[in-house]
Amino acid sequence: MAAAEAAVVSSSSLKTDSAPVPETAGTAAATAATSPATAAAAAVAAAARTGSEARVSKAALATKLLSLSGVFAVHKPKGPTSAELLNRLKEKLLAEAGMPSSEWTKRKKQTLKIGHGGTLDSAARGVLVVGIGRGTKILTSMLSGSKRYVAIGELGKATDTLDSTGKVTEEKPYDKITQEDIEGILQKFTGNIMQVPPLYSALKKDGQRLSTLMKRGAAVEAKPARPVTVYSLSLRKFQPPFFTLELSSCANVLELTRTKQGPFTLEEHALPEDKWTIDDIAQSLEHCSSLLPAELALKKSKPEESSEQVLSCEFITLNETKGEDDVIKTF
Repeated sequence: MAAAEAAVVSSSSLKTDSAPVPETAGTAAATAATSPATAAAAAVAAAARTGSEARVSKAALATKLLSLSGVFAVHKPKGPTSAELLNRLKEKLLAEAGMPSSEWTKRKKQTLKIGHGGTLDSAARGVLVVGIGRGTKILTSMLSGSKRYVAIGELGKATDTLDSTGKVTEEKPYDKITQEDIEGILQKFTGNIMQVPPLYSALKKDGQRLSTLMKRGAAVEAKPARPVTVYSLSLRKFQPPFFTLELSSCANVLELTRTKQGPFTLEEHALPEDKWTIDDIAQSLEHCSSLLPAELALKKSKPEESSEQVLSCEFITLNETKGEDDVIKTF
């Protein structure tokens, strides 16, 4: 213990006025342990051990990241597109595993697959279902599942995008519209109805989003009406000019929040960005596996038994509708 304590003391502090003592094997060892050169060597050795432990830790995290498989949910904020959010998620996971994007783009021996099961527009927020590993194979089932939204609209103004991000194209009075008017018209928007998708949407033409084509000024034809089932529709609040549905005036959507997709809810299952870690996602996958139907549950597979994992990344994006646009793309 004395030798260990002496190793962190400067050489000048080791001088004493005592008479020299004949050197023995024990005292030689103690002297060597307390010399400045030995102290420096010990520090280098400790640093080397720390660096080695860090590399082992990163390798273990990389192994764990590659073993993740299943479906979970994240909380998408207003602003980024769904694809941009996936990119942000991917960057955080790769960085935690010690493989920044500048390196994984050069070395692609292992693949981290990640994708989402239902686009949310950049102006929308809420539940975004994410598949990782073999979980990307069951994302298609998320498209056909039920969804729940909360929308806040503004009466009296219409926009070219149908939401607050567009240009105002029309203004009409709304002072005659009452809460009873809104509640009375809800039935027209429930049940099995035919819905014409808006031109500013994630649907695609010739591989490009309709919204992108519209912003470029390209001529775009409306997609044909498609069947949609609205199970229930209710008015949560009416404070003119704000409401949740359109009437015989004009309006635009101020806010849109997806609170539920399939079995995943915003409050219970959607991970905020500060929880986008390998451990938190692993726990969420374990929890969310019980929410999926038995036929969609994934069997656990053994992780790669390698001391050094090299990561690349593959994105999978699914469109909202089935048909010619309903393809899986990787990039």
